[in-house]
Amino acid sequence: MKILVTGATGYIGKRLIPLLANDEHHVVCAVRDKLRADKNYAEEDLIDVVEADFLKPATLENIPKDIDIAYYLIHSMSNSSKDFESLEERCAINFKNYIETTNAKQVIYLSGITNEENLSKHLQSRKNVEECLESDAYGLTIFKAGIIVGSGSSSFEIIRDLVEKLPFMIAPKWLNTKTQPLSVRDVLSFLHRAAGQENLYNQTYDVFGPEVLTYKQMLLQFAEVRGLKRYILTVPVMTPKLSSYWLYFVTSTSYKLASSLVDSMGVQIIGKPSDINNILKVNPLTYKQAVELAFEKIEQNSIVSSWKDSMISSGRLRNNLHKYINVPKFGCFTDYKERKVVDTEKTLEKIWSIGGTNGWYYGTFLWKIRGYIDKLFGGIGLRRGRTSPTDLDVGDALDFWRVIFADKQQQKLLLYAEMRLPGEAWLEFKIENGLLKQTATFRPRGLWGRLYWYSVLPFHGFIFRGMINKLVDV
Repeated sequence: MKILVTGATGYIGKRLIPLLANDEHHVVCAVRDKLRADKNYAEEDLIDVVEADFLKPATLENIPKDIDIAYYLIHSMSNSSKDFESLEERCAINFKNYIETTNAKQVIYLSGITNEENLSKHLQSRKNVEECLESDAYGLTIFKAGIIVGSGSSSFEIIRDLVEKLPFMIAPKWLNTKTQPLSVRDVLSFLHRAAGQENLYNQTYDVFGPEVLTYKQMLLQFAEVRGLKRYILTVPVMTPKLSSYWLYFVTSTSYKLASSLVDSMGVQIIGKPSDINNILKVNPLTYKQAVELAFEKIEQNSIVSSWKDSMISSGRLRNNLHKYINVPKFGCFTDYKERKVVDTEKTLEKIWSIGGTNGWYYGTFLWKIRGYIDKLFGGIGLRRGRTSPTDLDVGDALDFWRVIFADKQQQKLLLYAEMRLPGEAWLEFKIENGLLKQTATFRPRGLWGRLYWYSVLPFHGFIFRGMINKLVDV
């Protein structure tokens, strides 16, 4: 079959595409920016990439008409826009209107469990999208999940941060809220096996794990898997805003995402039983099994996708990455250094491993201080890290940078700063004619931008000099 996957660069979409291609389906990946699509797709005969923005109906003409099935995996956990509900509604309506003009017989949507009367804004929006996608032109299959547990998922990484950093926690009362966590492997099984199943047309199913747990129990079971002893005291005095700040400062999440999560975590997420497990032959993992499986992937450096690489974790970027790929020359300050390269392969390995747990090779403590300052001013800080310790792709998050260009054959890596700045900043590494050329570019915004550049200039001298020396030192 020819299958359309929207949200193809997202956490679920990126993992679903290989499963469909392995079944020899022809997969069409809809992305807003082709630069963000997995570079390996270009080598796959069964995978096509098209640019389509579901807020811009004219761009949807790039999607072929002869598709058989479409997955709708477009979500927003960022409340940066006050009218995000209307944006999600517009996306869904534009999607439905276009899919109705194609040959598609089935649309599969991953939503959230919405069985409570008082829903968070984001869960209410999910429910509204379900209604927007209903159509007489195709069969709609809806799977509604709660907390998704897997390597790189936002819930997994936040719980990991809390458990591994805090031996004792004074936590908000929503930790006593009940939920039914589901392994990402099981989510993918439901989505994958539903393709082409006519008996699932116009049906809605809650999908969930075998246990009802509170968030507090999830934290404690996570600690057991990691062999850690943790103590948690819940208090009723933390307002949603204080809870959001608590998550923001302790974990790697952004404040906007923390606020959205706190809003949703106050709602009990218990699924309605059905026979979907038997229909699709899925036997969901327990929470501990899901955590153990996630750590297996982490230890093997085989994390396929991470919430950190999603644009909802972005500090500054919201639009297409290609707008930032041409580094400006005029009206900018630059710090340029070059060194002779002794071993090109070794230097490229170091460049591609920069940041995250590897640090920045020189003056890493100063980078950490800059990260703390960024966090204090509402930025993303350094805690976001990176998904893979050795691989980089366009769109990946790298501490408080975003990868704009990464090509080992061209021996070039370009990063764009997402920290809070009175201007814009780029950091480029390029090997050319046996020289490593390292360029930091800053385009100031107004007087404060210029004052900022001159205030950090003394530190640039030895930080960037030390870094480039380490990169060529074998």
